[in-house]
Amino acid sequence: MRSLILNRQQKSLNLLELVRIWLERLEIKEKETARRIVKLIPAQCPFEREIQMFGKVIVRIPALCKFNPLYEQLIGLRFRALCFLADSCGEDITPYCSTHKTNLVAQ
Repeated sequence: MRSLILNRQQKSLNLLELVRIWLERLEIKEKETARRIVKLIPAQCPFEREIQMFGKVIVRIPALCKFNPLYEQLIGLRFRALCFLADSCGEDITPYCSTHKTNLVAQ
């Protein structure tokens, strides 16, 4: 039974490693593909937040995306897509680089 569990874990790790390699080697050659990648992969973890009250941070929710086993590869892919848009296409990428903060206003 233990060897069956280990075999499943090894297969999933091998598959994960193959996906990592594929993402790292993926070349971006078209403008529309680069735009789709940049829009699909968020600039920062969607769960990370700073909650402010009266201009002061009262709660900070840390990023959880680093628990994603493909985090580094996805962020790298997004960065390469942004570089392609800026360098090869001459596109202004500032609209893709916004940050979000949650503000609570006490009334």
